[in-house]
Amino acid sequence: MAMVKPFAALRPKPELAARICELPYDVMSSDEARAVAAGNPLSFLHVSKPEIDLPPGTDVHAPEVYAQGGENFQKLIRDGALRLDAPPGFYVYRQIMGTHTQTGLVATASCVEYQRGIIRRHEQTRVDKENDRVRHIETLNAQTSPVFLTYPAARTLDAFIAEKAGGKPEIDFTAGDGIRHLSWTIQEPHQVKFIETQFARIPNLYIADGHHRSAAAARVYESRSGAGESGRFLAVIFPHNQMQILPYNRVLKDLNGWAPEQLLEILGTVFAVNTYGTAAPSREHELGFYMAGKWHTLAFRHNVLEVRDPRELLDVTLLQKHVLGPVFGIDDPRTNQRIQFVGGIRGTEELEKLVNRGEYACAFSMYPVSTETLMTISDAGGVMPPKSTWFEPKLRDGMFCHLI
Repeated sequence: MAMVKPFAALRPKPELAARICELPYDVMSSDEARAVAAGNPLSFLHVSKPEIDLPPGTDVHAPEVYAQGGENFQKLIRDGALRLDAPPGFYVYRQIMGTHTQTGLVATASCVEYQRGIIRRHEQTRVDKENDRVRHIETLNAQTSPVFLTYPAARTLDAFIAEKAGGKPEIDFTAGDGIRHLSWTIQEPHQVKFIETQFARIPNLYIADGHHRSAAAARVYESRSGAGESGRFLAVIFPHNQMQILPYNRVLKDLNGWAPEQLLEILGTVFAVNTYGTAAPSREHELGFYMAGKWHTLAFRHNVLEVRDPRELLDVTLLQKHVLGPVFGIDDPRTNQRIQFVGGIRGTEELEKLVNRGEYACAFSMYPVSTETLMTISDAGGVMPPKSTWFEPKLRDGMFCHLI
């Protein structure tokens, strides 16, 4: 069963939310964060990426960086920009991105359930990234960037959450990227109990985004022996049928010595190649390939798809196994400098631009992984390849904070 609990959130004053809440710390560079936060002392980037307040070139993992983040966090609290709720409750968080709307529950999830696998994972984590989040949580005594969780849609629960989002929102702002963010509070004891009971009927939760944040929270829980609120971590939980997964595309620095004609001939042994293709694939097991100013549509041949393991049927896995490794010589995409990954939010136009400018030789556009596939692989204890999914819209840092 999934144990979700209410908590007293530290939240922005509604009229300041648009100036405080920011994209997650891990989707922008220090230079980008510095530019976004320029002239805005309330920007949560001063907390989530505090190196922007120190001289350029400062090691982002230096002790003074975390200390600066802690100082900036406390200043937002002292100045009343962030305020602590009472009593504890759940929160409804709605995001609207163009025609897409997703409405989730903000709650705390269990570190023990994470450790026991009740909260499923699909990615490996890196120790250096875990260490960074551990130090950030320890310094702030708070979790400020929520883990993005999902669950199999449940009609009664989802209808209740949708009903709560029918009233006037407490926070309502549209960010600079055009995405609208709204929130409501649920504090009535019988409604809180109803939510807890409904989630107790759900066998598993699934991490969509935030593997390092949840792993770090579990480490802090262990180091503190569960003291205070350390046994729980901040999460926003969405029904699976509201999730929007975009593709994670690939660009390659060179053709590994192949002439374009040779490369297309080799690709023809793995794919059915349409040389008059489109930029975006229209279905699973179909890719777009851009080279020399032209898109090709690639469809994996049937013999390539004769595998049973759902992990082996992922398009990113098939591409790596049959093309990137043997043809381009990219054996480990996590470390090889000849490949880069472009989130689907940037569109296929970004791939064209990178290749047309000569920065890269070719690009592959991918078809997005489904939420059902993600859950199937997670249930099997599988690990998806790096850069398999791009979730959009992103949750805002600073919208809800959990003091531990």
